[in-house]
Amino acid sequence: MSDKNTSSPRQTQARKATKRKKPCNEKHIIGFLFFICFLLTGFLGSMLFTLKSLEIPDVRSVAKYTPPQATVIYDRHGQVIERVFAENRTVVSLDAMNPLLPKAFVAAEDGRFFEHAGLDLISVLRAVFVNIRSGRKSQGGSTITQQVARALLLTPEKTYIRKFKEAILAWRIDTLLTKNEILYIYLNQIYLGEGAYGVEAAAQVYFGKHSSNLTLSEVALLAGLPQAPSRYSPIKHLKRARARQRYVLNRMAEDGYILPDSARNAFASNLRIKKSRSSYDSANGYYLEVVKKQAFEKIGMPLEQAGAHIYTYLDPAMQYNATQAVINGIQAAGARQTLRKDRPGKAPQGALVCLERNSGRVRALVGGADFKVSPFNRATQAKRPAGSIFKPFVYAAALQSGWQPLSIISDAPLSISGGTHGKWQPKNYSGEYHGDTTLETALAKSYNVATVRLMQKVGVKKVHAMAEAAGIQSKMPPDLSLALGAVDVSLLEMTAAYGPFANGGRYTSPTFIDHITYGGERLKNDLPMKIQTLSADTALKMRTMLEGVVKQGTGTRAVGLPGITGGKTGTSDENRDAWFVGFNGNYVTGVWVGHDRNETLGNKESGGRTAVPIWREFMGAVRSVK
Repeated sequence: MSDKNTSSPRQTQARKATKRKKPCNEKHIIGFLFFICFLLTGFLGSMLFTLKSLEIPDVRSVAKYTPPQATVIYDRHGQVIERVFAENRTVVSLDAMNPLLPKAFVAAEDGRFFEHAGLDLISVLRAVFVNIRSGRKSQGGSTITQQVARALLLTPEKTYIRKFKEAILAWRIDTLLTKNEILYIYLNQIYLGEGAYGVEAAAQVYFGKHSSNLTLSEVALLAGLPQAPSRYSPIKHLKRARARQRYVLNRMAEDGYILPDSARNAFASNLRIKKSRSSYDSANGYYLEVVKKQAFEKIGMPLEQAGAHIYTYLDPAMQYNATQAVINGIQAAGARQTLRKDRPGKAPQGALVCLERNSGRVRALVGGADFKVSPFNRATQAKRPAGSIFKPFVYAAALQSGWQPLSIISDAPLSISGGTHGKWQPKNYSGEYHGDTTLETALAKSYNVATVRLMQKVGVKKVHAMAEAAGIQSKMPPDLSLALGAVDVSLLEMTAAYGPFANGGRYTSPTFIDHITYGGERLKNDLPMKIQTLSADTALKMRTMLEGVVKQGTGTRAVGLPGITGGKTGTSDENRDAWFVGFNGNYVTGVWVGHDRNETLGNKESGGRTAVPIWREFMGAVRSVK
């Protein structure tokens, strides 16, 4: 019997079949794996292509959140008087807000904000259901993170493609930033109506206060605005705004942020909504234009984007009184001319500047009757003939040279040879001459001939030097015509130049801005220029002589105020300009009245009749307030 293993025919056939199938299965598996890889590669490639074609922005820019901010201008009391902006926004940290503000917005806009990863699928499904049922895209279901993505990185159109982008970006932002960082961006970026972006600007617009000082009632009102800022504006639709406020308070109570009793008390409390106003307050417009120009030169970039804080010396009460005094004065001048048959009445323009005599701080500045109608600033931009308000510099130069108030000067007729017109024969306003007179009388009565003769004796160069030391920067003529004010000056320039007469002989340049903070730093402030223009003795004598102008000279309409009052009137040729610059108490105030087209004010209009009453009304109001 043989020892070789034998197999049945069936077993042998099975073994052959097994040998044939093994390599076939390996090929199938390898092919299947290649197919899966192909599908995955195609899917990933398609996804990458889709994402590339969607042009999804880089979210890293969100982490560097630096939006344009409003520049805020404050008055002397620290109250906001103007916001300059492309987008009215002031960025504040979460710590600088009322702690309930973030909670109110979360409760109203995204109750599960602290739980989801940028997307809230429950809200999305609810929004889809509502949209299908209504047949239109009436609800978005966007989270706060999605709103941030949309506001900073996307366009606002309502399409499903944009929503897809929004979802991707929201997830990326949620992984990049903390929840508090997202809230910080959201609360500073969100549009809340009436031109206000962010909660700080909205708090100022609607309530006139900082977001840190908002009450629970005010917090809830703001948190109800994002859905439809125009529809729920408390300024235009208070009833609708209150309905949204109640919704927010209820949501806050349900989420445990506040007690139900607190919600009820907040809803029952009275709301004080700030009245809407135009960007420019007409009363402050001229002053603010000077401030903005100076601040721009200091900062070096447009104020609309700077986010600076500018603290000025403007006194709002004095500014209001100045505006009213100018309006009343020019209307009175126009009415007087209306009564004349030979000249139809036409109200002129006017300007007023008030500054502190010892510090140069400008407390009020009016450059015309109405800034909105005519923003041309007649207090700073207009250069008009000074007339007799220049005369004190002639007398001050004489006193510095040894003359005395009781020194004698002749007011007899005078003829001066030379010049382009041959002989020049100056005349007094009244047409009369007064012979020998004292310096104090000649100044009080504003005698032209006596003043020209005095300048002739003192010397033109000394008068130039005196005026320049007092801050007169306008080019002055090198001849005796300067004695009668043949120099074009601005009202601000001339008002500041009178400072030495009331301030012990010291000139202080006028200043509008106390300080500016920009980029978190306080900019170095340019200190006012201070020059000892006159000796203290000469300044005292000049002050006494200018008091005489008010007591017994051309400025008698200024009498009646408590304390020491002095000043000088001025009237240019053909009564085209009426001036008065005077001092009382701690202030030096200048007034100018005239027509923009350099027309005559009328035969009887002069510095004493036209300008002094404006000065007196304003200074009387200032003294009554003080």
